[in-house]
Amino acid sequence: MTRILTAPLALGALTLLGACALPPEGVNDAQIANFDAAVASIGCDLVTEADYIPVELQTGMTRAQVQETVAYKVQLERGVMLSNGGFRSTVGACAPTPEAATPAADT
Repeated sequence: MTRILTAPLALGALTLLGACALPPEGVNDAQIANFDAAVASIGCDLVTEADYIPVELQTGMTRAQVQETVAYKVQLERGVMLSNGGFRSTVGACAPTPEAATPAADT
């Protein structure tokens, strides 16, 4: 009987935690906006050292703060983790564009 109740409670707790995502400690709203712009400026993917350095310089964040901001963005569904361990922003200039509808060929 305990196992039956545990799963729904755990799922509810995870949902509640996801809904209450907090920005990283010491990171303000301006830095988060700068993060979005900085990631867009490097092509929307944050993967290698060559990606992290310009984002750190443009935002004034430490590496740890950038990594925590990545986790925060993923929790808010404003970015996704890539299979290579990197991060892709999905907001602002990095927002995916819907594919344009192709007109039907006249026959």
